[in-house]
Amino acid sequence: MAGRVHPTDPEHSGVRATAVIRAARDGSTTTVPLMRNSGPFHLHQTQPHNGWARVSVISSMCAPLGGDRLALDITAEEHAKLEVTTPTATIALPGATTAPATYDVRLTVADHAMLTWLPKPLISASGSTLHQTCTVDLSPSAAVLLREEQLLGRTAEPPGHLTTHLTVYRGGRPVLDQHTAYGGTAPAWDGPAVLGGHRAAGQLLVVDPHLATDHPPILIGDDPEKGHAVLTPLAQHPAYLATATASTLHQVSKLLDTALEHIRNM
Repeated sequence: MAGRVHPTDPEHSGVRATAVIRAARDGSTTTVPLMRNSGPFHLHQTQPHNGWARVSVISSMCAPLGGDRLALDITAEEHAKLEVTTPTATIALPGATTAPATYDVRLTVADHAMLTWLPKPLISASGSTLHQTCTVDLSPSAAVLLREEQLLGRTAEPPGHLTTHLTVYRGGRPVLDQHTAYGGTAPAWDGPAVLGGHRAAGQLLVVDPHLATDHPPILIGDDPEKGHAVLTPLAQHPAYLATATASTLHQVSKLLDTALEHIRNM
């Protein structure tokens, strides 16, 4: 059982927890034969819809704090359809130790399976340090929709230090390897080449073997007041990535909604 460890040693303080979700096809619908809670993660299966299984990841304590090592391991087996969400925002907070927190999400999607990962925004609170990774491993016939949003600092406070690393493989081949760093010692993170003074960022990734791949990049937003966003095809794969920055999460969400509508109309 995971629990908070007193920070007598910064390298061994905090919570160690890995929650696991496995979805499998059962006739005309998808079931979830494995849901393993761990640490702050409480997994709740919600009402299925149109053959999709749906799971909500609920946090039962303040996390991630400094020193925490948290992970989610999510798998959609062959022909399964799985949607995973979180009901509330995740807030990275400083802990009793100066050690960084880590939050690793691993998504595995088998042949002809579909997975959507739609967490609420991640908020980087002042004084926190969080290293977040997301690794996506797709079979060639699999599809994934991933959407993530970040807010740098709560109201009237500077952000903590946040790094994110998104890695996507399809059939064992690399599709995307993207690293971002905000706040703290990250160089020029709020300069014109990165956020340009904005406090919110987000990205939307869609990989689907049925997508057309001959569309050029689309500039969705280019207004300092409303935010900036671009939708870009990824080379040699049926995949598109939208990235957005704006002053508020609401603006980022609208830009990503527009990007998703463009993809659906392709």
